[in-house]
Amino acid sequence: MKTPESLLTLIDEGVIDEVLRPLKSGKEAAVYVVRAGDDVRCAKVYKDMAHRSFQKRAQYQEGRKSRGSRESRAVNAGSRYGRRQQEAEWKNAEVDALYQLRDAGVRVPEPYGFFHGVLVMELVTDAEGFSAPRLGEVELDPGQAREFHAVLVRQVVRMLCCGLIHGDLSPYNVLVGPDGPVVIDFPQVVSASGNNAARTMLLRDVNNLTANLGRWAPELLDTWYGEEMWALYETGDLQPDTVLTGRFTPDAHEVDLDSVRDAIEDARQLALIRQQGREAQDEDDH
Repeated sequence: MKTPESLLTLIDEGVIDEVLRPLKSGKEAAVYVVRAGDDVRCAKVYKDMAHRSFQKRAQYQEGRKSRGSRESRAVNAGSRYGRRQQEAEWKNAEVDALYQLRDAGVRVPEPYGFFHGVLVMELVTDAEGFSAPRLGEVELDPGQAREFHAVLVRQVVRMLCCGLIHGDLSPYNVLVGPDGPVVIDFPQVVSASGNNAARTMLLRDVNNLTANLGRWAPELLDTWYGEEMWALYETGDLQPDTVLTGRFTPDAHEVDLDSVRDAIEDARQLALIRQQGREAQDEDDH
């Protein structure tokens, strides 16, 4: 295993003592299991993004506050300095969100600090102490599916009460710990009040969860939690402990119900395709 330079720097500075093993690698970051004293944690090493990725990220960054007027001008101009600033804001968004959401009682990993482009945080484990599986990788019975759905809807509500929307919530960025689901991966976190696509992203997040968990508890597919919580948020009536019913009567002139249900079905099919792909990959590995 080749240890990234940024992790060697953290060892030299005494932030961590040892890199134990890689945990996962994606397009934007690689995660490693590390030791800090007697504690085993994880370190998320952000990768430098190529210019082609910035346009895709623009929809998520709308409404975020830049750290200064110079940075804002540079980002808008698309200069090299601006792209570096935009990348830094992308990384800092996850760090800031984790601290804010953790303080608000949202089930997210505990952050321990951000050093040289590396986010050190809690390693979420299962009951045996191994790295926790993702929600899209576990088999559930109907009761578990309903329980997990209720827990996750509550996390979305708490996030929204903080003015934040995950923006890319799916069964593959929810870990299943011994005490239930934990939400991860926040670099694309969205401003609920400052992003024009906020409502669409919120509904997509909730629909993704509903589609996946509805495989085990089909009655969940007839719920409207995303629409209900957004309506309450818009009127200022949403609180972290607001009791939701899952029922919602949309304005037929404003909401295309068929499109909403099509979106849920699309999310369900995508979850199945991903699961089949992972199963095929597991068979190849063996």
